[in-house]
Amino acid sequence: MRVFKFGGASVKDADGIKNVYDVLQKVGYEDVLLIVSAMGKTTNALEVVIKNYFDKSSELKSSVQEVKKYHNQIVMDLFEDEKNPVFTAVNSQFSDLEYFLSHNKSPNYNFVYDQIVSYGELISTTILSHFMNHMGIKTQWLDVRNFIKTDANYRDAEVDWELTQKNISKNVKRKILNITQGFLGSDENNFTTTLGREGSDYTAAIFAYCLNAESVTIWKDVPGVMNADPRYFENASLLNQISYREAIELAFYGASVIHPKTLQPLQKKEIPLYVKSFINPLLKGTSVSKGVDLEPQLSCFIVKRNQLLISLSSIDFSFIMEEHISEIFALFHQFKLKVNLIQNSAISFSVCVEDKFDNFKELNAILSKKFKVDFEENVTLYTIRHFNDNAAQTVEDNKVVLLKQVSRETMQVVTKEV
Repeated sequence: MRVFKFGGASVKDADGIKNVYDVLQKVGYEDVLLIVSAMGKTTNALEVVIKNYFDKSSELKSSVQEVKKYHNQIVMDLFEDEKNPVFTAVNSQFSDLEYFLSHNKSPNYNFVYDQIVSYGELISTTILSHFMNHMGIKTQWLDVRNFIKTDANYRDAEVDWELTQKNISKNVKRKILNITQGFLGSDENNFTTTLGREGSDYTAAIFAYCLNAESVTIWKDVPGVMNADPRYFENASLLNQISYREAIELAFYGASVIHPKTLQPLQKKEIPLYVKSFINPLLKGTSVSKGVDLEPQLSCFIVKRNQLLISLSSIDFSFIMEEHISEIFALFHQFKLKVNLIQNSAISFSVCVEDKFDNFKELNAILSKKFKVDFEENVTLYTIRHFNDNAAQTVEDNKVVLLKQVSRETMQVVTKEV
């Protein structure tokens, strides 16, 4: 079985849905499992719904209506017959969403987030499945929450691999086009959980591992994995081959093409991962597999914007020792700040972190009781794998360098725009 993942950009409108059909016609669809994300910017739109649910109840109905209007337009563009069962199926999904909004009693933001945001994937796969059937490709629509079981760590759930393996190996049919959702799972009480943003790639890897798949292909609007984001760097080049080890390094540092958790299960069973273009599906793309680390051998640039640089120093000029660092990291874990860079001296400790849950203000109040805290918001972290002098100059020119760290293979620089 082959596992294909299509992200939000590939299914953002009716033409995108039709293009998925065209891709499958060109590359084949028998014995294939499709993992599909929410359409376009639906996840962002549902995050507005969540914000209004908690903070602006007067705007809640209109924000839901915007999401509904967007999807209904796509359905109408795809299906001329208003009696097609897709209309009832999509309306049913929205009815379930509205029922949750009116009946939920939980004040837990992360729980509510997962229950609401999941409708993006549920609706997109419902539309895609009905369209494939309409075009003569028989599909099996799967609710991924019946397959991927997790703990109850909402918004960043951990997979129960033993139970997930059992569910997938027993219930996924071969010799048919299976369609299911990325990003989602469910806990032991069958409440929806999510695997973290960009978790659809991880979903593809989970299914591939459990099915002993032939390969995983991530279909994107780029020709493959580039050595740099072309939005920020001129002359970005296609990487033809990346080893699992090198890809894991790139993912760890934040390369956006491949989710950090995606590669480990694939490496364990040596399942190749391909990154290909849904615009030109017959191009070779990038292979992540056994083999040379990098081909061609180039410096690789990774950019993480909107970072927070925190510098802690001891109030009494005593050394910052292991017990202090242990305490600090426990707090980072508690407040869900992702650490991307560490540098310390005898009396100071600096970290570049990602505060995606906006918890730093609360954390700072605790840290300030024991440490002198300085911080710089909205900094940019550049990571260069296989750097050279020219690569270093590229990221340092016309910027204020706040922190730099160099190892044999990797250079990291925290900068602020001049």
